Parts: sequence; structure tokens; C-alpha cells
Amino acid sequence: MRAVLFTEFGARPELAEVPEPVCPPRGAVIRVRATGVCRSDWHAWMGHDEGVSLPHVPGHEFAGEIAALGSEVSADSGWNVGDRVTAPFICACGRCGECLSGNEQVCDHQSQPGFTHWGSFAELVAIDEAELNLIRLPDSLGFVEAASLGCRFATAYRAIVSRSRLAPGERIAVHGCGGVGLSAIMIAVAAGVEVYGVDVSDAALAAAAKLGAVPVQGGDGAAERIIEASGGGVDVSVDAFGSSQTSFASVRSLKKRGRHVQIGLMVGDSALSAMPMDAVIAGELEILGSHGMSAHEYPSMLGAVASGDFRPIELVGRRIALDEVPDALIAMGTGSGGSGMTVVEL
Repeated sequence: MRAVLFTEFGARPELAEVPEPVCPPRGAVIRVRATGVCRSDWHAWMGHDEGVSLPHVPGHEFAGEIAALGSEVSADSGWNVGDRVTAPFICACGRCGECLSGNEQVCDHQSQPGFTHWGSFAELVAIDEAELNLIRLPDSLGFVEAASLGCRFATAYRAIVSRSRLAPGERIAVHGCGGVGLSAIMIAVAAGVEVYGVDVSDAALAAAAKLGAVPVQGGDGAAERIIEASGGGVDVSVDAFGSSQTSFASVRSLKKRGRHVQIGLMVGDSALSAMPMDAVIAGELEILGSHGMSAHEYPSMLGAVASGDFRPIELVGRRIALDEVPDALIAMGTGSGGSGMTVVEL
């Protein structure tokens, strides 16, 4: 099959012919019809994830059709070859304590296509535990739109709806208006609250404003600008980018008893970023992490998309072919990838 492969971290990936994936006994192989290009894929390519081994095929936001089911998948599971599906980027085991408590998104034995094994920048991708992790796509949902829900929109959905506990009448700031940030803005605007979109890019700020957010210039002084614009700080602030500067500004922009939600990955030196703990203590602030969304939580999000409450297809800025992925990954690292999501169509 064709796949985007890299053999050295940070070296240019190439389109190559590679062996098709072997179907896990309890898993499935999916024929990829669309897959998103995410900043997490860039992190994998750069070697920021310890679980990635070389050579490697990245990609983890995908939608497609079942090409094969494992020999141990139950005959009465309801799944058949040809079914239109997606899956969370965190594929859970279903047996550990976290899974048994309903928290598959932090499974102790999780697998992640594009990280723990070869991913979806390919014609075929394998996933584990098909009966637990496969998600059926509504007939009304196209593959590109389904792929756009993958890591970024689903992560934003759970972060806003569940983790942040955003309530009517509150104000929220979103730091970083890329794919996950714009997703968070769309979800928060749909909830009817006042939203501030923060970024250093004029194009990203324009995209945030188009969705209904108040644009705020990022960089030095971003927290002070949010505090001034909101009249004293926001109730919820989200770092959707993942850096020492954006996470610090997010916490600093909160009013007392506010909640900071960290979505953007913090890697390298940023993993040990300084926090204004004096403000956390004095203001009784909460610092929360948010890590994807489990398969059993998808129906509510898919229902909201099907009913028109959200239109994630509007967040897709660019559609590309598989052979354009290497350039898209490189552009993501330089900040020249444009606004919105990039989705690969196969």
C-alpha cells in the first residue's frame, strides 16, 4: 500500500510502498478515506513522543471503511466489512481499571495509531479492540467531516463540555486558534457564551472572529488584554496550542475560581513550564488536563453535528492528496500551514 513514511526524526517524510498492516485478532483494518493532519503528527515526526519507533507512518485522525475484522471479533458484534467508521485516536484496552470506570481516554494499556504503531497517512490502518473502539458514522456525515472530528474536534468537545464545566453566562478564552482552538471556539459559541480567541496570527484571529469569537492579540501582554476586554478575567481559559507562554497566559487571564484547561501538548522544555501558583492559590484556580475522548462519548457529539448544532466541515481550510502530506507536516512546524484544518482525501 501507499503510505507517508519517515526513517529519521525531523527528516523529510516520503510517499512509499509499504506492507499492508496485519489485522489484530480482536481488532480491525480500516481503509482510509480521509485523515487529518494534526500538530500531534508533527510532534511524532519530530521525535517528541517516546513511543514512536522508526521507521514510522504517522496519522491518527481518520475515517473510512472496515477492510478486515480480526478472527476474535464476535460474529454478533454488529460490525461488517464495508461499514463506514471512525475511531478515537486513543484506542482503549477495555480491561484496565480506567476502562472499567468509563475513562477509556486515559486507558492504562492504550494504543494510538500514528504513535504506538503505524498510522493513517496510508491507504490502510489497523486498530485494536474493534468492538470497543469502532464508531459507526451517520449516513449524513462525509468522510472528510468525520476525519475533522478526530483528535482535534473530539478533544475540544470533551474539554469544553465535560472538563471545563462551561456554564451559561460565563466567559471563555481560547489560546491558539489552530484546528483544536477553532473547534473549541465553535463549541463554546454554540453554547451561547462570550468567547475570546487569542493568537499571534492575523489569519487565525480572522478565522476565530468569523466563528463569533472576540479576537485578542496573543504574545506578550495577552493575559492583560483578555482581563481588560472581559472586565476582570474569564471563567474558563483553554490553552489549545501548548507552550510555556500560552499556558502561563491562559492561567493569568482567569478571574478568581476560574478553570484552566490544557489541551495543547506540552513537550520538551514546555513539559516543565512555570505556573503562577501564587494566583492559583489566592484565586482558588483549577488546572485541568484534557486528553481526547472515549468511543462511548462520541454519540452525543455526532448527534450534535448531525442536527446542525456544530458544522466542523467549516473548520476544514484545505483538502490535500496523500503525496502532499510531507509538505503539510513541514509547513506545520514553520507556522506557514494556513488557518483551519488540513484533511487528506484518499
